[in-house]
Order: sequence, then C-alpha cells, then structure tokens
Amino acid sequence: MSQRKTSFAPIVQDDTQLLILGSLPGEKSLSAGQYYAHPQNRFWHLMERVIGAPLVSLPYDERTGALLRHKVGLWDAVKSAERSGSLDASIRKVEATDLCDLVSHLPKLRAVAFNGKKSEAIGRPQLAQSGARCVTLPSSSPAHAAMTFDEKAREWDKLQHFLR
Repeated sequence: MSQRKTSFAPIVQDDTQLLILGSLPGEKSLSAGQYYAHPQNRFWHLMERVIGAPLVSLPYDERTGALLRHKVGLWDAVKSAERSGSLDASIRKVEATDLCDLVSHLPKLRAVAFNGKKSEAIGRPQLAQSGARCVTLPSSSPAHAAMTFDEKAREWDKLQHFLR
C-alpha cells in the first residue's frame, strides 16, 4: 500500500554555492527526521571527501552545520509523493518542490547536483530555464549497487570544483 510521503525543508543559507538534491527521503530518513539517515547510504561518506572535513562521526545537527559552513545545501526534488517503501522506482503521483524559487534566492549558487537519476528526472526540467548549472551524480543509495564506493567517489569528488 502506497502512502503519501513528504520531504523536509531545505537546508540552505544565503551563501550556498552547491545545492545537492535527493529525490524523496526513504523510510529511515523520514522516521529519523534527517536527510540520509539510512546507515548504508553513502551520502555522508561521499560528502566528507568532497568538503575535506569529518561528517560521518558527527551528530546530525553538526553534520548539516558543517555542510553549511562549506557552502553546501540540501533539499529534494520531490515535495511529496506516494511511495511504498524507500525505492525511487516506487515513487508515484509526484508533487515537485519549487526549485526555481529556491535557486532564485541563492545568489552565490554555482551548481545544483542531483543525487541520482530520479532526482535529475524531476529536478532538471524545472531548472531548465533558471540558468543554474546542473550536475548528475551516481546515487549514494545502497540500492544503487552498480558502482563501487570508489567509482561513486570519483564522480562526487568533482563537486569540489564548485566550492573553491
């Protein structure tokens, strides 16, 4: 049975240079009220490499604070949708977030990075007229097992370019 699930508020500030967009938080994240709460999701490990600072060992509020200090914001392409379980493939009846509005309020934004194909499929069309530079990354989700962590990390490491 599919249930309507709703994303979290964006984590950004005026000096955000890089905005990373997921699709819709999974069950573990929704129940914890935290982005990327599933212990097998590699997001925090990947971002630790990107910003060159510890994240994985920190409490959630300190993790998000560290991202903001490094000018990285988080949000999702999906505001709400029906989904059974946590897989992106199960997302139905999407209500998208207002990405153009958010991007228009981030004057220092250098790029929007999509964490996976579903995020890109929903977010990129919205941003087509915004002028925002868009980058698609391999999903940090444990469900995306087609790439090793090192292969994903090489792609994610390219985000460092937008934070200099």
